[in-house]
Amino acid sequence: MAEEREEGRRSMAEQERAVQAMMEKVKHKVMVMSGKGGVGKTTVAANLAFALGMQGLDVGLMDADIHGPDIPKILGIEDKRPGASGNKILPIFVTPRLKAMSIGFLLPDRDSAIIWRGPMKMNAIRQFLSDVDWGELDYLVIDLPPGTGDEPLSVAQLIKNVDGAIIVTTPQDLALLDSRKAVNFSRVLKVPVIGIIENMSGFVCPYCGKEINIFKYGGGERSARELGVTFLGRVPIDPGMVIAADNGTPFVLQKDSKVREAFEHIVEKVREIVEKK
Repeated sequence: MAEEREEGRRSMAEQERAVQAMMEKVKHKVMVMSGKGGVGKTTVAANLAFALGMQGLDVGLMDADIHGPDIPKILGIEDKRPGASGNKILPIFVTPRLKAMSIGFLLPDRDSAIIWRGPMKMNAIRQFLSDVDWGELDYLVIDLPPGTGDEPLSVAQLIKNVDGAIIVTTPQDLALLDSRKAVNFSRVLKVPVIGIIENMSGFVCPYCGKEINIFKYGGGERSARELGVTFLGRVPIDPGMVIAADNGTPFVLQKDSKVREAFEHIVEKVREIVEKK
């Protein structure tokens, strides 16, 4: 029994060294979090990664949401399967500048459920960080499931030098309450908070032009100010975003769009904060 425990410790140490070796090739590691579900975090993460790639950067998008891997659907690559090179898994190239990895690529079909406890989820995340051949990257964007449980804890502990966390919220009080918990979670783990994004912030009626604040307005900025973190910007509600996500087309590709303008502004602020640090 003692020999098995010692072997387990050696294996764990080897895996952690493999994580660090792979992460040394990545300049900047960014976690995208939310305190609760339903705030559009995955849509924000995917469009953020795509927008970084559009600026000529090499970007990886890692889907760490084991139970709800939506990145393949949002990027329109559900039917792709990763290859292998030696003992490494090859991520899926979305564009020449953007590659992605998700447990969704490994499921027998899109309706398969992952019924795993914490240790199995942590092992999968560890493999995504060490056994996927990400190559040389400017940014690795990690889309985490909502809340402050196993997955964000695993990522923060495995990657010793995360550049920071981006917290996605909507303006309503319930979402803001949980986003504040996500900020405090990051601080406890000594992960810098890059800033807060207020998603679903205002809807402009296409008929009368009046702006309707369906989920209130300005709560994300107020929370950022009270918590002493950067407010990265607002992303308005646009029905076209829903259609684009269902069709697997990142909305940042849309021209003359307020959503695209919002993401371009957010990306500039994120790069300014991360690259200055």
